[in-house]
Amino acid sequence: MAKIHPFRGLRYNPEKVANLASVVTPPYDIIDDAAQARYYAEHPANIIRLELGLMFPQDSPENNRYTRAKQYLDKWLEDEILVPESSPALYLYQQSFEHRGRDMVRTGLVCGLAVEDYSTGNVLPHEETLSKPKADRFQLMQHTRCNFSSIFGLYIDEAKAIDGLMLAYTQDRAPDIDIIDEAGEGHRIWVIDDASVLSSIVQIMSKKKIYIADGHHRYETALDFAKSIKKAGYDYVLTTLVNVYDEGLVVFPTHRLVGNLPDFDHPTFRKKLAALFEVEPFTGGNVAAFLNEVETAGQNGYTFGMYSKGGLFILKLKDPQAAFQRLPEDKSDAWKALDVAILDYLVLDQILNIGEEQRRNQENLAYTRSERFLAEQVDGGHYQIGFLLNATKVQDIVAVANARDKMPQKSTYFYPKLITGLIVNDLEIK
Repeated sequence: MAKIHPFRGLRYNPEKVANLASVVTPPYDIIDDAAQARYYAEHPANIIRLELGLMFPQDSPENNRYTRAKQYLDKWLEDEILVPESSPALYLYQQSFEHRGRDMVRTGLVCGLAVEDYSTGNVLPHEETLSKPKADRFQLMQHTRCNFSSIFGLYIDEAKAIDGLMLAYTQDRAPDIDIIDEAGEGHRIWVIDDASVLSSIVQIMSKKKIYIADGHHRYETALDFAKSIKKAGYDYVLTTLVNVYDEGLVVFPTHRLVGNLPDFDHPTFRKKLAALFEVEPFTGGNVAAFLNEVETAGQNGYTFGMYSKGGLFILKLKDPQAAFQRLPEDKSDAWKALDVAILDYLVLDQILNIGEEQRRNQENLAYTRSERFLAEQVDGGHYQIGFLLNATKVQDIVAVANARDKMPQKSTYFYPKLITGLIVNDLEIK
């Protein structure tokens, strides 16, 4: 089963960086050019310089974003801007945020996770990856020997034994890190370095499987790096693990926007939909009420919202078993039971002729987590239809991974994202 390791994490020195919130960022893959420039300007030691450095026209093999990241890292270590933990540790990480008017806390364990092939069944993915992001991350690892941002993984611990150990050890201590980020969300870290507690946590986790929730590219990059370097102590990756029974584990849906379809006719499309779905016009109020209706109806069957200039519609699948027969034969029953599989393959593919390759390339498709953005894009004529999904359940994600299947693209959005820069895993520090 899964192997985790305590490690000597690098942390910002509070004597050199008074405001830790000024040097951290969201994950690199959601940072656009404007945000990248803003983080560069915010603080000369912002983690952006290591994780997602600027590129310039004059870059060369000898001077580029990866070589500059290594130079910054070495300088910050020399100047003790970043300092290693005095002994190997695990970390309790709590994120506080608001969700639907409620104050929430998500509890995680930050550790080094041993990387191994998915075929062993100890660490399982739930979605496909692309080659370009992996090539970028591999070069960064080659030059710096570091993980700057954490993988997000799930494990199953109904008794909450690991959470109990961490919380008992830290209950009478102030956090070692305590910040509020730019989104108003809280991040607290406690260092766990007691040998007995570490041993107990490692032992309990050794009986668990790990399900990658976010960070597939980084995990596969770390595995490729370990295979390439073939040295002991380089075969683990910075990972934050959250129990699937954690009350703060929130998954948002990723909605679909469809556009640039030639000769698209909404009445004709609705007739085709009617062969599979009950297509019900919604006249009950605003978009918020519409979303509530989609969610409520989704508790009793496969249900989607459709937003177009033709109005608001609720789509309810008529015959799930007949629908499953039209899905790819090589997919597992767990995969076929996903809402997103029904929408992508029955509606986008078979009715609108937006095939898997077009979906991957986003030729006629865009993805968004924001219902407001979806409505604005349709109202503005930028897209012809918006499809609103209910969130994928965590147990469905686990079921698909256990079936050794991978979910359709953009199936999940775990919220909130892990912040980058609180703890760095430097593989050179033992």
